[in-house]
Amino acid sequence: MTSSEGTEAGQSDSGSLPAHVGVAIVGTGFAGLGMAIRLKQAGRDDFVVLERAEDLGGTWRDNSYPGCACDVPSHLYSFSFAPNPRWSRTFSGQAEIWSYLREVTERAGIGPHLRFGAELLQAAWDQTVQVWRIETARGAMTADALVAGMGPLSDPAVPHLPGLTSFAGRTFHSAAWDHSDDLSGRKVAVIGTGASSIQFIPQIAPRVEALTVFQRTAPWIMPRRDRRVTAIERFIYTHAPAAQRAMRAGIFATREVLVLGLTGRAALLAAFEKQALKHLRAQVGDPALRATLTPRYRLGCKRILISNDYYPALARDNVQVATDTITEVVPTGIRTEDGTVHEADTLIFATGFHVTDMAVGDRVRGIGGQSLDDVWQGSPTAYLGTTVAGFPNFFLLVGPNTGLGHSSIVYMIESQVPYIVQALDHARRCGPVDVRPEVAQAYNAKLQRQMSGTVWTDGGCKSWYLDRHGRNSTLWPDFTFRFRRLLRRFNPADYRQHPRRVEATEGDLVAAG
Repeated sequence: MTSSEGTEAGQSDSGSLPAHVGVAIVGTGFAGLGMAIRLKQAGRDDFVVLERAEDLGGTWRDNSYPGCACDVPSHLYSFSFAPNPRWSRTFSGQAEIWSYLREVTERAGIGPHLRFGAELLQAAWDQTVQVWRIETARGAMTADALVAGMGPLSDPAVPHLPGLTSFAGRTFHSAAWDHSDDLSGRKVAVIGTGASSIQFIPQIAPRVEALTVFQRTAPWIMPRRDRRVTAIERFIYTHAPAAQRAMRAGIFATREVLVLGLTGRAALLAAFEKQALKHLRAQVGDPALRATLTPRYRLGCKRILISNDYYPALARDNVQVATDTITEVVPTGIRTEDGTVHEADTLIFATGFHVTDMAVGDRVRGIGGQSLDDVWQGSPTAYLGTTVAGFPNFFLLVGPNTGLGHSSIVYMIESQVPYIVQALDHARRCGPVDVRPEVAQAYNAKLQRQMSGTVWTDGGCKSWYLDRHGRNSTLWPDFTFRFRRLLRRFNPADYRQHPRRVEATEGDLVAAG
């Protein structure tokens, strides 16, 4: 969809950047839009939403690969304040989620606040006049507060493979799918067996000449309980919203049960593993292939996947699973350590995203000019996953240790947003705030103690949940309702209060810069 179509849908960019705003929000996925909508609901209009692309949607705009869909049920993977009674399936597809985000944005009147093509390049806190000085691809501006809502699944990760530049065919990442060719008759190599590859492999396998799937570790895959939502159900949800709220609550409660297994209840975890292995046996008859696809670590150590058609796709005659380590890319394909060259004319990376090395890390500088990367040193932390000491009036949505291995990230976003609004209100009255270092340190120390003994640290795998120091800086290690409880009230005592300065004029801001 083009930006002009976005204009027709009410999502238009309304012009140049303002010189100064109360709040600058970065990103137009669920996080950034959720923040903007909440500010609008609170009666605030002094904000702008910066988006690097030419349309809104975040990951649901960018990931358009065949078969792209959510692995959280539709009723839960949506804003609680904006239920959609018209979901077509119990697990929504990419196009439908993207359309939902556009519709919600239009209804909330956020369009005039959006600025497309305005990638955040740098943001630095100016302690003299207490504003954020922001450089974007569309120019400069200042803001009293900065909210980073880009999310962790925004920057694709491509491995550095020897010889990659020599490859004679096409290469692309699943998050930047090349739709110029439907791959019919192609010899395709897919690197990665994660959440995206298990969705697009069944879609492309029937039409390619040959498909080689490079698997480092076999994922745990559960059945996908997906079906069409009936017309009767949609009628009930439309005319009796309480029924849809009840369905959402039931899904939420069921998903929370899984936390017990992931955090140390071995018997419960074993029950889920038994179900997954039964699914594997039912779908893969060849004993050798089944052994190749059997995980060698505990369920949940890596992201749990759901699919009904991935295993059958791998059993096709034109598909092979390669488990030997890749040594190099050659012009005609990929060579593995056993010396085999796997021929390919198209190479697709399904290798995930930069999660623990977030792009915002080297772009945001706080007191004294230190960047987030300087502070984090490869291991991101934040108080309540939301604020960082030394960065006044700066807030992270879906920050460190707010990710989930079992439920909806939208729930976590909706837990953070009201907290941030409270913090912004306090800062507007009393002056900028940043979390006390000792408060943040105590919080993160306790969080890591909770992480000990969970499947994410002791499950026998190396996952993208872990940062380069081996610390899980991605996931929340508890029930999600406990996270929400922690953020129900902003406590000024947890924060350092910067004396409020006399409101600066535009001339003062320029002079101080």
